[in-house]
Amino acid sequence: MSDKPHQNLAIIGHVDHGKSTLVGRLLFETGSVPEHVIEQHREEAEEKGKGGFEFAYVMDNLAEERERGVTIDIAHQEFDTDNYYFTIVDCPGHRDFVKNMITGASQADNAVLVVAADDGVAPQTREHVFLARTLGINELIIGVNKMDLVDYQESTYKEVIGEVEDLLNQVRFATDDTTFVPISAFEGDNIAEESENTPWYDGDTLLESLNDLPESEPPTDAPLRLPIQDVYTISGIGTVPVGRVETGILNTGDNVSFQPSDVGGEVKTVEMHHEEVPKAEPGDNVGFNVRGIGKDDIRRGDVCGPADDPPSVAETFQAQVVVMQHPSVITAGYTPVFHAHTAQVACTIESIDQKIDPSSGEVAEENPDFIKSGDAAVVTVRPQKPLSIEPSGEIPELGSFAIRDMGQTIAAGKVLEVNER
Repeated sequence: MSDKPHQNLAIIGHVDHGKSTLVGRLLFETGSVPEHVIEQHREEAEEKGKGGFEFAYVMDNLAEERERGVTIDIAHQEFDTDNYYFTIVDCPGHRDFVKNMITGASQADNAVLVVAADDGVAPQTREHVFLARTLGINELIIGVNKMDLVDYQESTYKEVIGEVEDLLNQVRFATDDTTFVPISAFEGDNIAEESENTPWYDGDTLLESLNDLPESEPPTDAPLRLPIQDVYTISGIGTVPVGRVETGILNTGDNVSFQPSDVGGEVKTVEMHHEEVPKAEPGDNVGFNVRGIGKDDIRRGDVCGPADDPPSVAETFQAQVVVMQHPSVITAGYTPVFHAHTAQVACTIESIDQKIDPSSGEVAEENPDFIKSGDAAVVTVRPQKPLSIEPSGEIPELGSFAIRDMGQTIAAGKVLEVNER
């Protein structure tokens, strides 16, 4: 681990706009991927008739992903700039991976939105910007990619900027802070070094822009919240829940509570990267052992917190949602699956309380009969089985969720208040 401050960076944007190539290029330019590895990928890409995919291959290093030519899981990769070390949360652009995108973006502090110069704002560009806004990403750097395909024309670049600014204004993203950089991830223009192909551009390179991002404060002061991803039984140790510390600090000797399973005990050991550590902080992926907890007492989707300030378990909760796509309309009584941190729980929308004008954030209608694609609303939700979730105003890391139905993500939202059971 580096002693520089850490940033989680989401790379978002429409499918085929060059996200994976950009990520590979960033890792290569910062020396995180050695030259010979790129060479190896280049040969492999050419053998498969996909010359030019070598940078993308750095990210898509799962064989299945190569065969399909798409990015599936959120691959984590790290690189350094002078000021930060970054973990890239590669957010795949494909529809069926929006859930990954949501769990990925919710972990990101900032994002690079990749928009291809030859294509402009596309459907998923909108969706990803909407999500980034809903899930609390504050700063966007816009990489106008594939400048090589439009002969590095300033006029095309300006057109794309106009389109993106319109989109950002629609979802009330503060455009004053937004940085635009004309790049070619494929050729390397304006990534690490100023490009001779864009003499009309005098701003920062992409890496300089990343280096200038504001520092995010790690949520160490908040109470401990650690969503459980898996529970293992390890011989000689016993039951080991595994997860990522979202907020607070996990110390050996702490008394903790798992909700909604409602069991607890004393933390005996904490392990990170197969080494025992005295404590774990936000962003750390850990396995830990708790005295008196058996494998069947807890499960994926539980949240671990301090015994004296246990995670909230919702009887009902009120949330603001944004409907991205739904074939018809959503009415009270609708029961899709909510994905919040590591939990997946069917929840009923008990009432639609307000329809919100997404462009202004003002209330457009009280108690509407239904909401449809493109609408934003405040709804009251009743989980069908116990769900631990927190108000996003208090613990944003556990306050966002995605709503899925029929194999696709239909909405995303954040929790406004929790009515505890």
